[in-house]
Amino acid sequence: MTSRAEIVDAIVDLDEPRALDLANEMMESGVDPVEILESCREGMSIVGERFESGDFFLSEMVMAAEIFNQIMEQIRPRLKRSISEARGKIVIGTVEGDVHDIGKNIVVALLEAEGFDVVDLGVDVPPSRFVEAIREHEPDIVGMSSLLTVALESTKRTVDAIAEAGLRDKVKVIVGGGRIDTHAAEYIKPDASTDNAAQGVKLCAKLMGGVEV
Repeated sequence: MTSRAEIVDAIVDLDEPRALDLANEMMESGVDPVEILESCREGMSIVGERFESGDFFLSEMVMAAEIFNQIMEQIRPRLKRSISEARGKIVIGTVEGDVHDIGKNIVVALLEAEGFDVVDLGVDVPPSRFVEAIREHEPDIVGMSSLLTVALESTKRTVDAIAEAGLRDKVKVIVGGGRIDTHAAEYIKPDASTDNAAQGVKLCAKLMGGVEV
């Protein structure tokens, strides 16, 4: 049986055919799609570290992201389930100053699989765009993703902008990312926070007043 380490290594080695084959083997053998995505995230994290250290160039980072996106497309149908009515509407985006989207994309896929109506604003989203999206889409929840430490300030500014626009009591705010810890949450003051994609989906269900997925 394919192990998590094998698909992590395939992504880090930029071996696209092997990574796709391993992902397919894992799905066919009944491995939880969320576990496959977490393995891919682990591989991408290593790629990111190598890029930051200068061991990988931008072209290699782009290649790894393309492999991840292809695996995501393979897995997405397995995540879908039949739900007659959306569990709630969520506006989500990576905050201004941060262009990382791997974690956000995993969360979006999991939320859609659990029946949420998701409006994805993309990356490097300024506070004003979040405010505009709340007015336009009237979501139940607003999700903000960030990976960089410097993006925590952008997250804080976005939450403040929502409050200044008089919309804070109309939405629940959840923030997530690798730099979100207890101290960051106390500073930003969201309704919920997490550094784990699967946990983020459970928190969204909880914020909607429903049963955790």
